Amino acid sequence: MLSLKKFNAFGLSAHAKHLDIAESPESLLALWQEAKKQKQPVLLLGGGSNILFTEDFEGTVILNRIMGIQCQETDNLWRLHVGAGENWHDLVCYSLQNRIYGLENLALIPGCAGAAPIQNIGAYGIEFRDICEYVDVLNLENGERMRLSADECQFGYRDSVFKHKYKENHSITSVGLLLKKNWQPILNYGALTKLSKGSITPHQIFSLVCAIRTSKLPDPAIAGNAGSFFKNPIVSAEVAATIKENYPDSPQYYSHTDGAFKLAAGWLIEQCNLKGYRIGGAAVHLKQALVLINQENATGKDVIALAAYIRQQVIRKFGVLLEPEVRFIGAKGEIDAVECIS
Repeated sequence: MLSLKKFNAFGLSAHAKHLDIAESPESLLALWQEAKKQKQPVLLLGGGSNILFTEDFEGTVILNRIMGIQCQETDNLWRLHVGAGENWHDLVCYSLQNRIYGLENLALIPGCAGAAPIQNIGAYGIEFRDICEYVDVLNLENGERMRLSADECQFGYRDSVFKHKYKENHSITSVGLLLKKNWQPILNYGALTKLSKGSITPHQIFSLVCAIRTSKLPDPAIAGNAGSFFKNPIVSAEVAATIKENYPDSPQYYSHTDGAFKLAAGWLIEQCNLKGYRIGGAAVHLKQALVLINQENATGKDVIALAAYIRQQVIRKFGVLLEPEVRFIGAKGEIDAVECIS
């Protein structure tokens, strides 16, 4: 068995029977089909930043390391074609260094570019769908390549078609980003609302986002974690109004599309006095309750037990259900995270 400890941001001591690296769509296809020929479970990994190994993996792990960034520009636009294996934060830095703006709000989000559309990553008022032109997908069973437009990706809150129709036997090989040269700052979320729209620069936004994230989120190299463990729950106007009545300071974000409200999961957990709460080697981070950390040689079962306890406490206090944002990986592949903690 081969160690996966450095390939998952939680730093859990998980293992796999085989571990391979794919540096092109062709090698990815060949490795996947060979594993299937051997009748082994297969797990495709990028940065391992959004997964929880619940136990050892009884098959082949393939690391997607398809690299490369290609740029095209018109009078009004920048187009970036990015290999799925590229580190996301490095891509943000690359864009700023080349005076390509629009990604700065998404700084320091862990993981690879290929994972960005799966989760529809987002932060500080921007989601991946806002800058996506297309996603290139490889059918691992027959080698067919598809290019899906942003609309075809069916992006939702931390959701996309890649969690549904193309979840099985498909892999993202590259993404296409579309960034307007007529840059306008996005300052409608969190601490960014205090900035002056008329004088702010992309580099200043980048620096502030990095400062905020590093002040709240632990470095996975020091305390293993997968970033935000739970999705921010979306509730009806009635539920939001009840919580607001009882807790006037509760952060809530109104959706003009369906009339629902998004609550801050971290705030809900904090109100249950769970910062620092620990089960086994897993704990709730002291500075950001939305983050669960590997405090001391945690196992996947420790993290599951902690997540289940948190969910139970939030239900008891607020009547709101939390769902994991993190993917749970069992012995043979992805398993139902909600079911695990229910």
